[in-house]
Amino acid sequence: MHIEFRHLRTIQAIHAAGGLARAAEQLHITQSALSHQIKGLEDQAGVELFVRRSKPLKLSPAGLRLLKLAQQVLPQIQAAQEEFSGLRAGSTGRMHIAIECHACFEWLFPVLEHFRKNWGDVDVDIRPGLAFEAMPALLKEEVDLVVSSDPEELPGVEFVELFDYAPVFVAASTHPLAQKSYVDAADFRGETLITYPVDRGRLDVFSQLLIPAKVEPAAIRQVELTAVILLLVASNRGVSVLPDWVVREVKYSSDYITRPLTSQGITRRLYAAVRKDDLDKPYMKQLLELAGDEARKLQAQ
Repeated sequence: MHIEFRHLRTIQAIHAAGGLARAAEQLHITQSALSHQIKGLEDQAGVELFVRRSKPLKLSPAGLRLLKLAQQVLPQIQAAQEEFSGLRAGSTGRMHIAIECHACFEWLFPVLEHFRKNWGDVDVDIRPGLAFEAMPALLKEEVDLVVSSDPEELPGVEFVELFDYAPVFVAASTHPLAQKSYVDAADFRGETLITYPVDRGRLDVFSQLLIPAKVEPAAIRQVELTAVILLLVASNRGVSVLPDWVVREVKYSSDYITRPLTSQGITRRLYAAVRKDDLDKPYMKQLLELAGDEARKLQAQ
């Protein structure tokens, strides 16, 4: 038996209308065409779908079974059509984000809070890109955006500039290095360096300063939360290097000092890696705009 969506709509319309004439009007077809459609469906099924000469027209047991199927299937079809319409219009979709920068969680959450209010039908998820290979996942469409400070040449991927930031040295105000106007790689010898639980190659202090200088701290202590890192630093349990936007409030506290890395300072740039085919999606454009707005707020503080 070959059942089409129009058959299910017909069964539902006749049941609701209680007669062929009114159902045909609702379906925008002639009564003759509707009768022909019913006859063809009954021939396929080998049973009658309606109790003949009943007023209003009633469904037979077989017809009631088809009505139940229509009530289950048609709402799902309608929902799928609306979803596809939303996808075409760019109002619905998926925004799965991978973050290669541990501290970026604190910067990204205000952006996503604004985004969610405007794009409630977009499925948003965040995955720590440090736990898996984020860029291959972007190419395989497992994620839709990667926040990274390490742009690379990838086919079909655009690295959109977000903002520049400076990794800065953070120590207790009573620490001996507080007397310096800046710190060099050699200053980390003999120090306990408190970092996020990330491979050292992905930490600015290592990739931009210590590894090139071939300097190793006396010890490394890994801590998950920024607040705990700052607590340990204030207690003189070690020193840290954090993005300047993370320590923008710390620099006004008497418990800490912040200093640039090297006499010239170190500047890094944060990017959003996005598949080029997704750049024109309205919700992607909106997210990147919000990210830019948040970046300007950070730089103004």
